[in-house]
Amino acid sequence: MPTALIADDEPLLAADLKSRLEALWPELEIAAVCHDGPDALARLEAEKPAIAFLDIRMPGLTGLEVAARLDFPCHIVFVTAYDQYAVEAFERAAVDYVLKPADDDRLKKTIERLKYMVDGPSASERSRLVGAIADVLGKVSPGNTAKPAWLRWIRASVGDSVRLVPTAEVRYFQAADKYTSVVTALGELLIRTSIKELVEQLDPEVFWQVHRGTIVNVNFITGARHDESGRVLLDVRDRSEQLSVSRAYAHLFRQM
Repeated sequence: MPTALIADDEPLLAADLKSRLEALWPELEIAAVCHDGPDALARLEAEKPAIAFLDIRMPGLTGLEVAARLDFPCHIVFVTAYDQYAVEAFERAAVDYVLKPADDDRLKKTIERLKYMVDGPSASERSRLVGAIADVLGKVSPGNTAKPAWLRWIRASVGDSVRLVPTAEVRYFQAADKYTSVVTALGELLIRTSIKELVEQLDPEVFWQVHRGTIVNVNFITGARHDESGRVLLDVRDRSEQLSVSRAYAHLFRQM
């Protein structure tokens, strides 16, 4: 019988995932359910399950950090609502992820893949996973001075599907009520990540905050001018609208 651990700092979601797994995969034994990173790591080392369902954001240690510290073969499934680092890790390590709250159809696909992986070799998968996580985080070990892994993908919900947009294609981000508008050459998408959070996740050499509610990709700025009131207005490639620069950020464009 394969064994698994579930780690999620939201007890109700952890219980819901456990219940769904028990119904969809009766042969799977849930060895432990944890609600923070350090406890998850300790139980993983003690139980050594074949599978771990790890939430990305947990107290103490993130799911990525827990996975990177394991020293035994374990198939990792990240359970996340939005984490951008996970998207990069999945693409490069070919591991699976589940959006919270998990639905049965998505879990069935995960289970099918896990059944195949549990029956086959896991050392290579484990090696690829650890390497991808270390590269993406850039900060797995204390004191690591590697360059931060800036946000490279934006995940936005479009109806029942999820669309991945490379940040390199984003013209600008702009606050829109409780959401943030992601503006590309083709249109706009809405995400729940705030401008304040995005500023911390985007490469500051490429994305400049020009207003309390606006971040612009400098690669697409085609011109800057002052209007009659003295405000700086930006022209952005592929967009007809102009962006207003607040006085606090006007110094960024003095030489333009």
